[in-house]
Amino acid sequence: MAASRGAVLLKTTVKKIIVQFCPFESNVRSTREFLIMAGSEKARVTNRNCEVITDVKHDRSEPTIDITFLDGERLVMKGSKLTTQEMLSALQTRCSAKDPQAKAGDKK
Repeated sequence: MAASRGAVLLKTTVKKIIVQFCPFESNVRSTREFLIMAGSEKARVTNRNCEVITDVKHDRSEPTIDITFLDGERLVMKGSKLTTQEMLSALQTRCSAKDPQAKAGDKK
Protein backbone atom coordinates (compact mmCIF):
# COMPACT_ATOMS: atom_id res chain seq x y z
CA MET A 1 0.00 0.00 0.00
CA ALA A 2 1.34 3.42 -0.92
CA ALA A 3 0.41 4.93 2.43
CA SER A 4 3.24 3.02 4.09
CA ARG A 5 5.95 4.43 1.78
CA GLY A 6 6.49 7.67 3.71
CA ALA A 7 4.88 10.54 5.50
CA VAL A 8 3.58 13.72 3.96
CA LEU A 9 5.21 16.81 5.33
CA LEU A 10 2.75 19.67 5.16
CA LYS A 11 5.20 22.52 5.15
CA THR A 12 4.14 25.83 6.61
CA THR A 13 3.43 27.09 3.10
CA VAL A 14 0.19 25.04 2.86
CA LYS A 15 -2.97 26.71 4.14
CA LYS A 16 -5.72 24.28 3.14
CA ILE A 17 -6.20 20.91 1.42
CA ILE A 18 -9.63 19.95 0.08
CA VAL A 19 -10.02 16.33 -1.01
CA GLN A 20 -13.17 15.54 -3.03
CA PHE A 21 -14.20 12.10 -4.24
CA CYS A 22 -17.10 9.73 -4.81
CA PRO A 23 -16.30 6.59 -2.77
CA PHE A 24 -18.23 4.33 -5.13
CA GLU A 25 -15.98 5.00 -8.12
CA SER A 26 -13.12 2.63 -8.95
CA ASN A 27 -10.53 5.36 -9.60
CA VAL A 28 -10.31 6.91 -6.11
CA ARG A 29 -7.65 4.73 -4.50
CA SER A 30 -4.74 7.16 -4.90
CA THR A 31 -6.91 10.07 -3.71
CA ARG A 32 -7.97 8.17 -0.59
CA GLU A 33 -4.37 7.17 0.12
CA PHE A 34 -3.30 10.82 -0.22
CA LEU A 35 -6.08 11.81 2.22
CA ILE A 36 -4.90 9.20 4.73
CA MET A 37 -1.36 10.52 4.55
CA ALA A 38 -2.28 14.22 4.65
CA GLY A 39 -4.59 13.65 7.62
CA SER A 40 -2.11 11.54 9.57
CA GLU A 41 -0.68 12.74 12.86
CA LYS A 42 2.84 12.87 11.39
CA ALA A 43 1.69 15.25 8.66
CA ARG A 44 -0.45 17.40 10.95
CA VAL A 45 2.46 17.92 13.36
CA THR A 46 4.46 19.60 10.58
CA ASN A 47 1.76 22.27 10.10
CA ARG A 48 -0.95 22.66 12.74
CA ASN A 49 -2.52 25.57 10.83
CA CYS A 50 -3.28 23.53 7.69
CA GLU A 51 -6.93 22.56 7.26
CA VAL A 52 -7.57 19.15 5.69
CA ILE A 53 -11.16 19.05 4.44
CA THR A 54 -12.84 15.96 3.03
CA ASP A 55 -15.78 16.38 0.65
CA VAL A 56 -17.36 12.99 -0.02
CA LYS A 57 -19.83 13.17 -2.90
CA HIS A 58 -22.21 10.71 -4.46
CA ASP A 59 -22.36 12.19 -7.95
CA ARG A 60 -19.77 10.12 -9.86
CA SER A 61 -17.49 13.16 -9.95
CA GLU A 62 -13.78 12.90 -10.64
CA PRO A 63 -11.60 12.74 -7.52
CA THR A 64 -9.69 15.99 -7.00
CA ILE A 65 -7.25 17.43 -4.50
CA ASP A 66 -7.27 21.22 -4.21
CA ILE A 67 -4.32 22.63 -2.26
CA THR A 68 -4.23 26.32 -1.31
CA PHE A 69 -0.93 27.88 -0.28
CA LEU A 70 -0.44 30.85 2.04
CA ASP A 71 0.33 33.14 -0.89
CA GLY A 72 -3.06 32.30 -2.47
CA GLU A 73 -1.70 30.04 -5.21
CA ARG A 74 -3.59 26.80 -5.78
CA LEU A 75 -2.53 23.36 -6.93
CA VAL A 76 -5.39 21.21 -8.25
CA MET A 77 -4.66 17.55 -8.95
CA LYS A 78 -6.97 15.06 -10.66
CA GLY A 79 -6.74 11.90 -8.57
CA SER A 80 -7.95 9.55 -11.28
CA LYS A 81 -4.95 10.39 -13.47
CA LEU A 82 -2.18 10.35 -10.82
CA THR A 83 -0.66 7.87 -8.41
CA THR A 84 -0.28 8.71 -4.72
CA GLN A 85 3.48 9.12 -5.16
CA GLU A 86 3.01 11.54 -8.05
CA MET A 87 0.65 13.67 -5.95
CA LEU A 88 3.02 13.66 -2.97
CA SER A 89 5.95 14.53 -5.21
CA ALA A 90 4.06 17.47 -6.76
CA LEU A 91 3.12 18.77 -3.31
CA GLN A 92 6.65 18.43 -1.94
CA THR A 93 8.16 20.13 -5.00
CA ARG A 94 5.79 23.06 -4.73
CA CYS A 95 6.29 23.34 -0.95
CA SER A 96 10.06 23.29 -1.31
CA ALA A 97 9.93 26.03 -3.93
CA LYS A 98 7.80 28.22 -1.65
CA ASP A 99 9.57 27.53 1.66
CA PRO A 100 11.92 30.42 2.54
CA GLN A 101 13.88 28.22 4.98
CA ALA A 102 14.60 25.68 2.25
CA LYS A 103 15.81 28.45 -0.06
CA ALA A 104 18.09 29.83 2.68
CA GLY A 105 19.52 26.34 3.24
CA ASP A 106 20.32 25.98 -0.46
CA LYS A 107 22.35 29.21 -0.44
CA LYS A 108 24.73 28.03 2.33
